[in-house]
Amino acid sequence: MTSESKLATPLLYALFAASGFAALVYQVVWQRALLTVFGVNIESVTVVVAAFMLGLGTGSLAGGRLSARPGVDLLRWFGGIELGIGALGAVSLAVFRAVGESTAGVATPAVFAITFALVVLPTSMMGATLPLLVTHTVRGTGNVGHAVGRLYFVNTLGSAAAAFVTATMFMGALGQQRTVWVAAAINGVVGAIVLMKSRGRRST
Repeated sequence: MTSESKLATPLLYALFAASGFAALVYQVVWQRALLTVFGVNIESVTVVVAAFMLGLGTGSLAGGRLSARPGVDLLRWFGGIELGIGALGAVSLAVFRAVGESTAGVATPAVFAITFALVVLPTSMMGATLPLLVTHTVRGTGNVGHAVGRLYFVNTLGSAAAAFVTATMFMGALGQQRTVWVAAAINGVVGAIVLMKSRGRRST
């Protein structure tokens, strides 16, 4: 048995799909919440989307560098990151409201800086998950194309489902705050399952 934790491939794919689902829930709700804070105009929309994507890209780079280090238990990192995303997500709307109240009327460059600061940490954590799991899967199969394709597919499938469900069901029935709590709960469950399974396998 190596020092790195393992998970059955179907379970890993299901958990990553759930992670993608939660990430898109955050994106939909955060974009609406931040537009409410900073105003609905083309500049605000551009700033929010750009900040979100920049955070994902930054996280992907960081995750790639982390996954290249020898001896890193990638699944345990993935589980810990999911718990961190859930914790930040659960309090995100309260933070957005507090910052919005204290920065009303600021110029567009300042809006970008504030928005980036608000979303960079959780979105960077989201972006780090794919390279971590790709490297973990490649270590087991040796097939880079298979790992990237399957993981990207299930994550995108979860994201697509979230975009539909959030817009058509969650937002109307639950509101922004409870919808975010659902996403945070999903992150918490994913992280807990990964960490419990990895600990059990390592002990064995």
